[in-house]
Amino acid sequence: MVRRLIFFAAAVASTLVINLGAPLALAQVGQQQINSGLCSGADLEFTDNPTASCNDTSATGKINNVVHKVVNLLSAVVGIIAVVMIIVGGLRYVTSGGNDTSVTSAKNTILYAIIGLIIVAMAQILVHFTLQKVSSS
Repeated sequence: MVRRLIFFAAAVASTLVINLGAPLALAQVGQQQINSGLCSGADLEFTDNPTASCNDTSATGKINNVVHKVVNLLSAVVGIIAVVMIIVGGLRYVTSGGNDTSVTSAKNTILYAIIGLIIVAMAQILVHFTLQKVSSS
């Protein structure tokens, strides 16, 4: 039984790494190619702030870019951890054997992971809104 659970957890983890990692990397490369093509061809940038130029060397522009990248990186890490915790909570729920304390603990793990995902999404919205207001003023 334990071998099956370990094998199942390894299979799920490898599937998540393969399925989530490759599209994210390809999306970043594609976005960089779009940005470089637009900037070199028309001196434009495809971003949330259409008034920004491609060579935004102002202090505000640099800080906005750094904050944006750090928040995106942290959000991705927290999102991956939350998905792993949902899987762990599900496995704990399945293997609880009807024990009330184990079931409650597993349900709390899943609940807290979902709350974490919601908080990360709200943080993304708040940071994007704040950066947009700071860069427009």
